[in-house]
Amino acid sequence: MGRSKELIFNTIIIGIGKFASSVLSFFLLPLYTSILTTEEYGTYDLLITISIFAVPIITLLMEEAMFRFLIDCKTEQEKKSIISSTIIYILISTLLSIGIILIVTLFVNIPHKTLFLLYVIVSVLSSLKNALTRGLSEIKLFSISNFISSVLIILLNIYFIAFLKIGVAGLLLSHIIAYVIAILFVFVKINLKQYINFKLFDKSKIKAMIKYSLPLVPNSLSWSIINLSDRIVLSSVIGTTANGIYSIANKFPTIIDTIYGFFYTAWKESAAKNLKYDDSDCFYNNVYSVLKNFMWAVIIMMLSVLPFVFNIIIKNDFAAAYSYIPLLVVSIYFSNISGFYGGIFSAYKDTKIMGLTTIIAAILNLVINILLIKSVGIWAAVLSTLLSTFVVYLYRKIKLKNYIMLKEHVLSSILSIIFLGIVMFSYYSQNLVIHCVGLLIATIYSVYINKEVIKMLFENIKLIKNK
Repeated sequence: MGRSKELIFNTIIIGIGKFASSVLSFFLLPLYTSILTTEEYGTYDLLITISIFAVPIITLLMEEAMFRFLIDCKTEQEKKSIISSTIIYILISTLLSIGIILIVTLFVNIPHKTLFLLYVIVSVLSSLKNALTRGLSEIKLFSISNFISSVLIILLNIYFIAFLKIGVAGLLLSHIIAYVIAILFVFVKINLKQYINFKLFDKSKIKAMIKYSLPLVPNSLSWSIINLSDRIVLSSVIGTTANGIYSIANKFPTIIDTIYGFFYTAWKESAAKNLKYDDSDCFYNNVYSVLKNFMWAVIIMMLSVLPFVFNIIIKNDFAAAYSYIPLLVVSIYFSNISGFYGGIFSAYKDTKIMGLTTIIAAILNLVINILLIKSVGIWAAVLSTLLSTFVVYLYRKIKLKNYIMLKEHVLSSILSIIFLGIVMFSYYSQNLVIHCVGLLIATIYSVYINKEVIKMLFENIKLIKNK
């Protein structure tokens, strides 16, 4: 199988495992927005964001180092040493972190403290599970396990929220139960005990892995800070109701991020493996061109479809989220292309630049939030997110020239911006005829710029069916 086809094949396999459940989860938004108050949803979103911030600190992202180092393994003994060393490290760091969190909760009031602590623990184990399956090239198992957890979360959410009506506690409990089942499924399926040998714990490997993963921590934390600062500033200055509205607005760009995530999971492995080929620059450029066209199409199509479905999906007081979505969607584009650049940096094991860029962005995000929150309210979070993601995109693009020259098609970029402007005008017009024209234009343009990818996707789907 060709390298490009292999990348698309793996992306489809990962997408099959997540896409159906992600779509179903999206269409459950009417359930959330009709039963939960904006304050309840804001509280839940804040707890999840805090946990996303905590997990990289607990693990130092050693699971990501494990994934990258497993790709280069030549023997089973090497695999066992890397996996054993990583698991020992993460178990020790998790136990120490639990103690620290318990001490902190004595002084800081955290809603649903016990469930929050359990959620953090299973999030650590879930990250380990995902890195293991990817590092061992068990892409199908990775996809199946995430499909299982996603479907379980959805079903449990319906049960806990609609029937038991336990609100935020139900949302957290759904994730905990689903993650535990998926984790056990994977550990049994790969027979984890065969890879664990405490005698193979290697301090030199741990040092090398920490050298790789440590710069990724500020990178991960800075993205978390960007999200967390939005939530904390909004909750503190305006209230959790504003955070609830902002969180719902973010649900729509998150769909794009989820779709991109299918590709990015496959891309990190593909970017590392393709370094050994003489034509790696050509491969990276081909993927870059295809990715940009695809991302533009997804953004333009979402903004052209939303005017028709937003009021059906979103209920009650959350309707105010409509205005904030377009700029957040554009922010996701910059974030995802930055992620593509990051995949190349990771392939070269140069992770320092990733941490530096997102630290700068996090500081910028916080400063803009603080300066604008009182004058423009929720728009402060939207604008700070847009500007901070653009800074990361631009800085990484410049630094990437040290490794590879990615070709930019100026005319294509100008056309994409023009069509984005047309769709945005349609989005805010509040006119049904203009909405229909916008959707037609967006569809024609999106299909045209992605005609080669569409053809290749159908070829790979046939290949999957034959297998």
